[in-house]
Amino acid sequence: MVAFAFAHAHAAEAPYPAKPIRIIIAVPHGSGPDILARQIGSKLTEKWGQQIVIDSRPGATGLVGAEIVAKAAPDGYTLWFATLTQLIGTTLYQKYVLAQDFAPVGMVASTAFAIAAHSALPVSNIPELIAYAKARPGKLLFASTGQGSTGHLCMESFQSITAIEMVHVPYKGATPANADLMAGQVQITCQAVPSLLNFVKTGRIRLLGVTTLKPTVIAPDVPTIAETVPGFELLGWYGLLAPKGTPRDIVMRINNAVMQALKTADVQEKLITLGAEAAGSTPEEFARSLQQQTQRWSKVLVDAGINAAP
Repeated sequence: MVAFAFAHAHAAEAPYPAKPIRIIIAVPHGSGPDILARQIGSKLTEKWGQQIVIDSRPGATGLVGAEIVAKAAPDGYTLWFATLTQLIGTTLYQKYVLAQDFAPVGMVASTAFAIAAHSALPVSNIPELIAYAKARPGKLLFASTGQGSTGHLCMESFQSITAIEMVHVPYKGATPANADLMAGQVQITCQAVPSLLNFVKTGRIRLLGVTTLKPTVIAPDVPTIAETVPGFELLGWYGLLAPKGTPRDIVMRINNAVMQALKTADVQEKLITLGAEAAGSTPEEFARSLQQQTQRWSKVLVDAGINAAP
């Protein structure tokens, strides 16, 4: 019994981390979350002297990655670099509730979305879009990267609040959606600002408003939608989650290390190139944000009649 107690106490005092850490991303290599996770991972390696392995597990709107982390040992050696898209995906499929079924570690960064229009549409801002759409119910087409995607819910929320009616045209990804937007086959979209900037440079796409409550440094000349629609906000984000039951001291150790990494010049520079801004938080703040977002997007999904594909 004494030997067991000694062994247990020794294990409890074991340093963390004592071996490589795996960070799951539910998106392909080379994507924004992958690049940022590697940047954060390199900082953690510098601090802890342990390898950080970025493991790409795309599929099923993030459910593949979520499943891996949910079933992993709650010891701090498997983490999930999740995004708003995956919160919406798990909510849509009613598979996981991120704030409850995982241990939130902290928000890492955020990025703005924007409502954009084809340049042939005679609107240059959000008030003009609302007026134009109200005069033509069901005539405008808006593109999204898929049923239940972040951009889809952005437009459904916008329509609900402003009492306008447009027709949703879902695509299998951003490439075909943007191709038809550029060609004028659809007139409106809501996407992350960084994914739209190159199209704006062609002159065929116009940003009407960003989804942040305050102007964003990644599109400083574009007004916020909230200036016209008070309180309207959609914040894309990157955040870290651990398996449910991960000890509090380990969660805090990871949180502290990541928050320190976010203050370094090279990480902040990488965030800017990705069109993101540092958005550090405590685990409790991140948990509250996840709860609020889950409630909000659950309502939007229900109100818009959006169901998971069979």
